[in-house]
Amino acid sequence: MADAFELLGTPPRFDINLAELEATHRELSRALHPDRYVGRPANERRLALSRAIEVNEALRALKDPVRRAEALLARHGVRIEEGKEPPASPAFLMEVLELREELQAVSRAKDSAGVRRLAAQVRQREAALLQQLGASFAELDAAVGSKDPLGVVRLLGELRYARRFLEEADAIEDELV
Repeated sequence: MADAFELLGTPPRFDINLAELEATHRELSRALHPDRYVGRPANERRLALSRAIEVNEALRALKDPVRRAEALLARHGVRIEEGKEPPASPAFLMEVLELREELQAVSRAKDSAGVRRLAAQVRQREAALLQQLGASFAELDAAVGSKDPLGVVRLLGELRYARRFLEEADAIEDELV
């Protein structure tokens, strides 16, 4: 896929204005809408459709903080796929293990309030991670290549753990309702 930031004309930063991003997406979507290409040659229609698909995918990528972080890291020459990031610290892994065990316990007890409490705790952690990622990317951009991106990669890994936990908690909550 083409660079999502370039496609949407958005500065390559982690902290982006989602309202502006969506407004730009709407403008591009209107310009590329198939109705505007009725009667045009087939190759123009295909090109517009292909571009519209790219614009939609770019919006999805930039709206998702994990995918946005991956795109920014790629701009710094670092490609990290899920499951391929450096190992997390033992302390973090222990914390995740304890949270998952507690989630399983409240799930078995059919304790919906317990599930919500744990999810709220992890959502707070997720919010802090998002702030840290924003600050870390700003530092990385200001360092102009001299800063090691591993701190950002570690934060991204932790954000992925938080996301998976919240997905699991939401699924449990849905089962308990």
